[in-house]
Amino acid sequence: MLKLEEIKKHAAVAGIDPNAPVRIVTTETVGDDALTVYYKTVDGTVLERMLFRADELHLSLALAGRPWAFDASGDEFKLAAEAFRINLAYLFDPMMAVHTSNVEPLPHQITAVYEAMLPKQPLRFVLADDPGAGKTIMAGLYIRERGIGTDVKCNQVPTSPAQYTPKGRLIAHNAPPFRSSPIH
Repeated sequence: MLKLEEIKKHAAVAGIDPNAPVRIVTTETVGDDALTVYYKTVDGTVLERMLFRADELHLSLALAGRPWAFDASGDEFKLAAEAFRINLAYLFDPMMAVHTSNVEPLPHQITAVYEAMLPKQPLRFVLADDPGAGKTIMAGLYIRERGIGTDVKCNQVPTSPAQYTPKGRLIAHNAPPFRSSPIH
């Protein structure tokens, strides 16, 4: 219980606003049994209310505290900050797929992916080149670049029978897991 005489400027008082404690801006005494308070809510709105002796039962000084604190684990904070950094890295690195993959693409592959394929969205053409020119690397970079920071849920990669050669099986074995079915 808080008496009307104890309500002072800058006090945090609970019970005036039913949602949260308020900060008293100023007060004006209205006789012996009433007090007009001007207060600021949590969202910064300044309001006015007249309090009477009957309201004293519902009033109390709010406990000193903050709506937030720095008492969480430092390791968990670093993990969350790193996750956000990685999640937004594509906004700052235009060649994110190149820098996060284990392959070193050749200049013509980078040119094909970043200057020819990515600007043309949606992509509606076939990636075809000479044997050994790195079509698999270009397709992988394209898929990875489209998947980073977007909501791509499905990619269709038609493959040739060359995938089923020993070298093709080795590449497919080391590739990220994709559901695949041969198209004849």
